Amino acid sequence: MPAMPPTDAPEDSSLERVRPGRAALRTLLPRRGAAGGARRAPARSILTLAIVTGLVATVAIPAYAAWKPETEAKTLQQLAADGAQTLVVASDVGDSTLARGSYSATTPEEIAKKKAAEAAAARAKAALSGGSVTVDLASIPAGSGAIGWPLRNISNISDRFGARGGSHKGVDMLAPAMSPVYASADGVVSQSTEGGSGGYGAYIRIEHVIDGVRVSTLYAHLSYGTRTVEAGQTVSRGQVIGGVGRTGYATANHVHFEVFVNNAKVDPMPWLGPYGT
Repeated sequence: MPAMPPTDAPEDSSLERVRPGRAALRTLLPRRGAAGGARRAPARSILTLAIVTGLVATVAIPAYAAWKPETEAKTLQQLAADGAQTLVVASDVGDSTLARGSYSATTPEEIAKKKAAEAAAARAKAALSGGSVTVDLASIPAGSGAIGWPLRNISNISDRFGARGGSHKGVDMLAPAMSPVYASADGVVSQSTEGGSGGYGAYIRIEHVIDGVRVSTLYAHLSYGTRTVEAGQTVSRGQVIGGVGRTGYATANHVHFEVFVNNAKVDPMPWLGPYGT
């Protein structure tokens, strides 16, 4: 029997014919990764924004809560940090620096030191300038009677007024070194210096008014650094004004004592009262 010619293949009724194959499905459908990435991108942005917002809230809110506006004015000392040596202050006129070294004296010790330094400077100035002032007669306390002795432990009187051929215009009273020297009467100091002229050395001159007469007393050859009064100072009779020495033209410890009446040197002995007064 002759072979039959091939016929059309029987009709395929399986799912392979109805459904497209997997390869076709992959072609027709969008990729899962691309679709998923498209859905995840907005979610990731929202999450990032939420994290940033949380960080800002965590840092800023406590800092704002801790900050308080200044309600009271503060002094420069309150603003200065502990141990700071300088403080720079801004003002309408510009910057300025306050250093501790510029502070004025405030404690009693600092004030006492400042006054002592000023007094020392005044004494040095007086010594350089001769330590003299012009004394008004009206400012001199009025007195009466004899002039007191400038020493109370005189060991000897060597040269009196008019000695040395008439050139000696005072009385030399010998006494141990550093013995107290006293003001002979109430008055006002007109001269007080460490560097006297004419060989006086350290000396003091005091102006008095005794029984209406202008009288001056002078105390020479005092020990350096012992003067206790300055020019212009009021003194009382018997007040200690210095110590015995041998400064200037002197060969022994003594006081060269002079008396002036209306600026003319006179013999002191008639003016001196009983010894020791």
